[in-house]
Amino acid sequence: MKILVIGGTGLIGKEVCKKLERAGNEVIVGAPSRGIDILTGEGLEEALEETDIVIDLSNSKSPDGETALNFFHTAGKNLVAAEKIANVKHHLILSIVGTPLAQHIGYLQAKKQQEDTIAESGIPYTIIRSTQFHEHISTIIAVQSEGKKVNVSTLDYQPIAAADVVSYIIKFALEKPKNGIVEIAGPDRGPMNEFVKKYLEEKREDKVVVSNEEDRYMSFVIPRSLLVPAGDFYPGEIRFDDWKKSS
Repeated sequence: MKILVIGGTGLIGKEVCKKLERAGNEVIVGAPSRGIDILTGEGLEEALEETDIVIDLSNSKSPDGETALNFFHTAGKNLVAAEKIANVKHHLILSIVGTPLAQHIGYLQAKKQQEDTIAESGIPYTIIRSTQFHEHISTIIAVQSEGKKVNVSTLDYQPIAAADVVSYIIKFALEKPKNGIVEIAGPDRGPMNEFVKKYLEEKREDKVVVSNEEDRYMSFVIPRSLLVPAGDFYPGEIRFDDWKKSS
C-alpha cells in the first residue's frame, strides 16, 4: 500500500509514518522539508503517483482565524485537484471534536472548511474528530497561568493520548472509507480543572489550580460540553493517570 502522510514530520505524523512503514507500507512523508508543499502544489503530483491513501494531518502555522482559513482553503483545493487526477482511493483527515458547534472561533471555521472540502469532493473519505490530546495539558497550564495560579474552568473534558490518536488514524486509514465522521476520545471524562490539578500534583509543580465556572478555554468562551463527544465515540486505551506518570 502506498500512503502519503501530509504533515508527516509533526507530533502525530512522525509516529503514523513509523508504524505504517513497520507494517510494510510504502510511506511518503509530506512536508515542505521533503519537497512536498500543499500550499504551492510543489511535489504533489509526483508524491501522489500510484498513491492509494492520503492521510491529512496538515496544520496552519498559526491558529489565527484568517491565517488558518487561507491555509486550509488553498491546501484543500490543491489536494483535491491532485488526488482526483491520481485517483486516490481514500482521504483521511484528523479534525477536532466540537468543530461545528463553535464557528465563532476562526480556527474551527477553518477546520470545518477543511472537512467540507473533502466531503464535497467526491473522493472517498474519513474524517476523524478527536478530543484534545493528553499532551496539550502543558499548553493549558502555560496559557492560563497568572504567576503560581492556573485559572481553569470546570468545563467537561475528555482528553486522549497522542499514541491512541496514532493508532486510530492507522486503523481507519487502512479500512474502507467511512464517507462520514467518526469521533475518538480518551477513556476518562471529568471537569477540566481536575485533570490539570492531577497533572500538577504528579509533576510537583509549584502552581495551584484556581477553579471557576466560566465556560472558557484558553481565550475563548465555548459551550460547556464542546470538548467532549456528544454521542458515540471510539475510546482510547491509555488512561490519563497512567499517561501523566510516564510523561
